[in-house]
Amino acid sequence: MAASPLEEGAALTLDWTKLEQVAAVGGVVPCAVQDVDTGEVILVAYVNQQALQVAVETRSAVFWSTSRNELWEKGKTSGETFDLLEVRVNCEQNSLLYRVRPRRGGICHTKNAAGAARNCYYRRLDFTTGALENLDP
Repeated sequence: MAASPLEEGAALTLDWTKLEQVAAVGGVVPCAVQDVDTGEVILVAYVNQQALQVAVETRSAVFWSTSRNELWEKGKTSGETFDLLEVRVNCEQNSLLYRVRPRRGGICHTKNAAGAARNCYYRRLDFTTGALENLDP
């Protein structure tokens, strides 16, 4: 499969309309996901009441896909799933933090050149050029 310019390219092409899409779905809060062992932020997703309930019941990282309007267990397709160890809520109760442990060591659905799963935040913005630098090619 060819590399996706969005996922592998050096151009910064942020989705400035994502929150508008999320607002149209409604009934969700943002959820940061953190690796409990490393402290790394793995990803940010959205959770509705149903997703939170299923996540707590199954002790797995479950979200609400705002693009597909369905429950989404992180890694169900890629195999990069997570044990849900803790759920935290912020002071205003308008966002969550899932503290998780990857079940088989991988995190993201994308892979580096060696075929290993990487952290979803694998690119850094170069302040001078504005290009994205891949930290795990």
